[in-house]
Amino acid sequence: MDISGSNVLLTGATGGIGAALASRFAAQGARLTLTGRREDALKAAADACGDARIELADLAERSDVVRLAEACAGTDVLVANAALPASGDLLDYTEEQLDRALDVNLRAPVLLSRLLATHMVARGRGHIVLVGSLSGKAATRSTSLYNATKFGLRGFALALRQEFRGTGVGVSLVQPGFVRDAGMFATTGATPPNGIRTVTPGQVADATVRAVRHDRCEVNVAPPELRLLSAIAGQFPGFAERVQARAGIDGPVRQMVEAQRSRR
Repeated sequence: MDISGSNVLLTGATGGIGAALASRFAAQGARLTLTGRREDALKAAADACGDARIELADLAERSDVVRLAEACAGTDVLVANAALPASGDLLDYTEEQLDRALDVNLRAPVLLSRLLATHMVARGRGHIVLVGSLSGKAATRSTSLYNATKFGLRGFALALRQEFRGTGVGVSLVQPGFVRDAGMFATTGATPPNGIRTVTPGQVADATVRAVRHDRCEVNVAPPELRLLSAIAGQFPGFAERVQARAGIDGPVRQMVEAQRSRR
């Protein structure tokens, strides 16, 4: 799909990965609409892109999701990037916190896809990019809620792509591994597990642009060894559980969880 001149709606536009995505799509000549909860941050992001429209929306509010879709009915490309960390032991979460994580990470991208795809299919042109995570392929301790949303997003994306085959509307799933300078680990100050290499927000943004231009199905943005490990974990979860326990991989995750807990 040609991005130049296309109307692109980007959720989660004010984060580190969101800023990189906005920059890359603006450089491709897209007509950008940036959305998030903080007007000042959205205005700054729009200014950095040169000429972007902003729409305030809280994706945990279902009425906001519907309103956003109505305001952006002419969207050609949806980049559903917004997500909450949602890491921590399940028993530490209140019902309200559970609902917010499920709404932002899973329900909002599903509903936006449903509402915007109606117009895309009618026009015979469009693309939906769902930004997931390798946590949608491999489970880890103390990330049960986050894993649930990302596993669900992956299943939704892969099935929706098949549903839309032949309509002119593509669906792509972009799954980053550990991202430096942005995302959960960067925000909390936690460090990835020893020996695990990271990727940059720019690499995630570049992969997303390629996914749209070439109608890629699933793009895993991570070093080869992490892509291999996540594939093995998806096929052999019991084996992956034992390996993670021996390698002490849950240590950095617990570090991140404690940092998030202190901010609640």
